[in-house]
Amino acid sequence: MRQELLSLPKTLAEDVAKNLVMVAKLLDEDPEKAYGYSRVALRLASRVAAVREAAGFAAYAVGKYSEALGEFRAARRMTGGVELWPVMADCERGMGRPEKALAMAGEPEVQRLDRAGQVEMRLVAAGARRDMGQADAAVVTLQSPELASNAVHPWTARLRYAYADALLEVGREDEARDWFAKALEADQAGTTDASDRLAELDGVQFTDVLEDSEDSEDSADADEDARGGAAGEAEAEGRSESEKG
Repeated sequence: MRQELLSLPKTLAEDVAKNLVMVAKLLDEDPEKAYGYSRVALRLASRVAAVREAAGFAAYAVGKYSEALGEFRAARRMTGGVELWPVMADCERGMGRPEKALAMAGEPEVQRLDRAGQVEMRLVAAGARRDMGQADAAVVTLQSPELASNAVHPWTARLRYAYADALLEVGREDEARDWFAKALEADQAGTTDASDRLAELDGVQFTDVLEDSEDSEDSADADEDARGGAAGEAEAEGRSESEKG
């Protein structure tokens, strides 16, 4: 990215770089703000591939899939690379075109992807199968040497999780539980909710201690109010009897 920005005047390059840094920083925690910064960078340097790519990911994060696809295509034309192929296919899914995403999974570009990219493409293809109501085919799509491997890579937890979820959809609950457990073992960064899915399958219910405490306090206040009201009524009745006497 730094190399690409060297093609710009120094001051402009610094401004673009600052906006790209904010996109990267905010993309997960505040995608709307990240999208705003990406638009600024895009206005400043639309002919820089890194800017188009960053704008694509920011649009993707806020669900603007058509816009994201356009930016990814532009970046790919500039670089000639295939790294964005899986996310481009996923944009097609987001636009309601799973058939197109599935067709992209069979294109020659997939063979040029590195191992991580091919796993991502497999995840997208399985998602497209499920979008099309082909749940059993999604299970088969995810079966691969990467899934069978005991080695842990950055994508391992997500691949195992997707497989577990696909198994659950076709009613293979026991196998799904095993794969959610395997996903949890590999999920060192906490990128999935595999622990919650496991608990759900095991029938475990979590209690919000703070909420229970607040409920108890509310109940105690209500009891106190009731006792106070009863005492007030008794006192009023006593005064009434005295007045009668």
